[in-house]
Amino acid sequence: MIEILKARLRLGRQTVAWPDGPARFPERFRGRPVVDAARCTPECTACLEACATGAIASPGQAGMALDLGRCLFCGECADACPAGALTFTRDFRLATRTREELVVTGDEAKLARALDDRMRELFGRSLRLRQVSAGGCNGCEAELNATSNIQFDLSRFGIQFVASPRHADGIVVTGPVTDNMLTALRKTYEATPAPKLVIAVGACAISGGPFAGSPVVNDGVAGAIPGVPVDLFIPGCPPHPITIGDGLLRLLGRVTHDDLRVEGTGLVEAEGTP
Repeated sequence: MIEILKARLRLGRQTVAWPDGPARFPERFRGRPVVDAARCTPECTACLEACATGAIASPGQAGMALDLGRCLFCGECADACPAGALTFTRDFRLATRTREELVVTGDEAKLARALDDRMRELFGRSLRLRQVSAGGCNGCEAELNATSNIQFDLSRFGIQFVASPRHADGIVVTGPVTDNMLTALRKTYEATPAPKLVIAVGACAISGGPFAGSPVVNDGVAGAIPGVPVDLFIPGCPPHPITIGDGLLRLLGRVTHDDLRVEGTGLVEAEGTP
């Protein structure tokens, strides 16, 4: 026991400082893309040809856009673009409240808004969520698991995953929703007491991702449960645990600042506690 305690003291604090301090990411991390249509020429379609999911629209035109709901963050489009019209930044703030806000047309970050006062009063400052893996590759599921480890520790904010939908405030869906998982997802949604949240995590749950159009998938949550609004979209393939946490805390109104805090990038770090 003494040796274990000594080892823990040597390790020191492992939990990231975010959101009170800067976030920490590996060098290969790709965050929010920036689209500069002015750099692109109408004749060049290299980015369009490189994109496996059709996430890029109108290259070379003023309305050039990149759909984060389809984007796999592979970086192939940026590598293929000779003019540098597409670049990926270190901005981890990707979650939005609407599907339309996932479409990037410039460098503006459209951040997730908080629930209305009535919903926040009902849920308080915490959330209990039931996760449904609806045919995913386990990438998003692994990152959701990581949110509970010592590095990120979402439980310190009162956000936890529960075993039964009857104990949950909402469901978190990953995967493109295969036909084999369709009934299970619908039953989970129906078993969750109202009012309830629906959160789509990852490109597959938002748009079907690379499986979109397959006859055995439903292209995400919207296609699986028609008419049911999605309260939060968290894009990525898979999204980083801090991206997931940022979206959930913004939904609860517990993170409200617009400044970007990323360690070791030269970006300005804001002072104070959000």
